[in-house]
Amino acid sequence: MAGGNLKNLVVAFLVPLPSIFFYLSFVRPGGDADAGSLSSWCAEHPLLLANILFFLNVNVLFWLVGLLLNNHWLIDLYWTVIPVMLLHYYRGHPASVSDAVRSAVAVALTWVWSARLTHNYLRREGWEFGKREDWRFNEMRGQYGKTWWWMSFFAVYLSQQVFLIGICLPMYAIHSSNQPWGIWDVVATAACIAGIVIAHFADTQLHKFVTRNEKLKQLGEPTVPTFEDGIWRYSRHPNYFGEQLWWWGLYLFAWNLGQQWMFVGPLVNSLCLGYVTVLVERRMLKQEHRAEAYKLYQKRTSVWIPWFRKSVPEPKEKET
Repeated sequence: MAGGNLKNLVVAFLVPLPSIFFYLSFVRPGGDADAGSLSSWCAEHPLLLANILFFLNVNVLFWLVGLLLNNHWLIDLYWTVIPVMLLHYYRGHPASVSDAVRSAVAVALTWVWSARLTHNYLRREGWEFGKREDWRFNEMRGQYGKTWWWMSFFAVYLSQQVFLIGICLPMYAIHSSNQPWGIWDVVATAACIAGIVIAHFADTQLHKFVTRNEKLKQLGEPTVPTFEDGIWRYSRHPNYFGEQLWWWGLYLFAWNLGQQWMFVGPLVNSLCLGYVTVLVERRMLKQEHRAEAYKLYQKRTSVWIPWFRKSVPEPKEKET
């Protein structure tokens, strides 16, 4: 393992420790909590404490580490880990109340989701930690110039708190009610599983396509401009669709428990992915070697939800 990769691996291991130590010291189940003590306050404010820990440990600490490394890669990696940590925080909190079956299913589903997304992230990065930061952060770095060092706190980190805390609210709902398992829990579970499966196949197929194109490029042969096989034949962004299906499926647990207002989490996530979709497609159209093929792909293929392809004639070649 290269020195830089090992260093980033150690950094990735160390950064969540402040929150973990705080939890074990002051929020542990059954801990001694005298009136007015810190432990007592933590036991009475699970959601507020989650936000405070996120702000201090992720927003502030991750941001400082990103400034030192001149690379904000940590938040991408921890996007796949923080939901698991939040789930176990809500589950192990002294105020937790839940149906045993629903809680166990939520834990199993979230771990599978996290394992899939973490594997895809590391596979895409060539199994290196901190190899590069998100291309959107790179673009913003160029846009903001000298002000990026402080603007990154808001654009990269504070915004993530809104997304992550919001979409993970159903995990809090699951551990705030002991309502018995019912039919809507089955529907929610099915939706979550479908989302994970669709995202897995979409990302795996895309990875194979990208790898194949890289090999063709190395051999000096023409690359394939657009990927239109497998599930990508029926959706231009099936990985985004699968990810949204997972979060909306998770929301169904909260809806079933009477927490309908928690739809704001997956809604904000869907709006964000909608904006990302526009950015990705603009980026594709800026690449001369694939612009025409991608325009045709846009006309033929559904944006998110997999659907039958439209019949659009191939453009006629210009006579020479």
